Amino acid sequence: MKAAFAAIIGRPSVGKSTLLNTLCGNKVSIVAPTPQTTRNTIRGIHSDERGQIVFLDTPGFHDSEKKMNRYLKENALSALEEIDLVLYMIDPTRPAGSEEKTLMGLLASRRETTIAIINKADMRGAKIDQISELVRSELDPAEILVVSARTGEGTDKLLEILYQHSPAGDPFYPTEYYTDQQPSFRAAEIIREWAVNRVSQEIPHAIYVEIADMEEREVTTAAGETRFKLWIRAFLVVERESQKGILVGKKGKLITEIRKGARKDLEKIFPHRIDLDLRVKVNPKWRNKDPLLKRLLS
Repeated sequence: MKAAFAAIIGRPSVGKSTLLNTLCGNKVSIVAPTPQTTRNTIRGIHSDERGQIVFLDTPGFHDSEKKMNRYLKENALSALEEIDLVLYMIDPTRPAGSEEKTLMGLLASRRETTIAIINKADMRGAKIDQISELVRSELDPAEILVVSARTGEGTDKLLEILYQHSPAGDPFYPTEYYTDQQPSFRAAEIIREWAVNRVSQEIPHAIYVEIADMEEREVTTAAGETRFKLWIRAFLVVERESQKGILVGKKGKLITEIRKGARKDLEKIFPHRIDLDLRVKVNPKWRNKDPLLKRLLS
């Protein structure tokens, strides 16, 4: 049996969360077109007859001195400290630039345990040969593999390679697990995904979700049967009153759409019917508040 921890690292929007969900066969990490949607290090678990690999989906690596971006970069790099393998993802549809070279430089000391993954093989304009040559010359990793996280192309081969490079060991988690996230965190992320995918410009980055209460309640049906319902009270938190108005929408239309969509997705991962009470409130300039950032991004 093989067992390993593998960190997925790369620039924003390279497809890390999509790859994690594909490899684990379940929705583990939220996906959105907005860069840097992933804020925490998310764990997804793949188990089969070969063993178990625990994947860590990290925030997109972005060189910026904004306070929140510094925390996100620290989260991404801290995931490299106690892992067995690195999955370094590259997007061949956009120029590499200095940021990509900086990241390869940071991974140089881990090259023997780094698997370079050139994603988006199915996209037009992907400069796969050019990016492959750059990765060989700048990093020279243990393996270079071309995949499409969206379609699943190349992911079976990726798992095969990962198990080949994994050390022998027993599973870290029961084999039926596909994540170790706490229920409140999973609920918050699904609600945030529905919100950030329905607004634009700067608003997705200005949103966080606060779970105020989660309670399993016993209910009696009209037929006299006893069932359970999961009641969740949550807040979408933004920085300005104008953002609050946008999220609520005209006559509450948008917040109702977010609540209904999030509730349906929550019922796919929790064994009970969901009762979601969702509201919007303002926390001015929250992205500059260190205690809150440390709590949200830990």
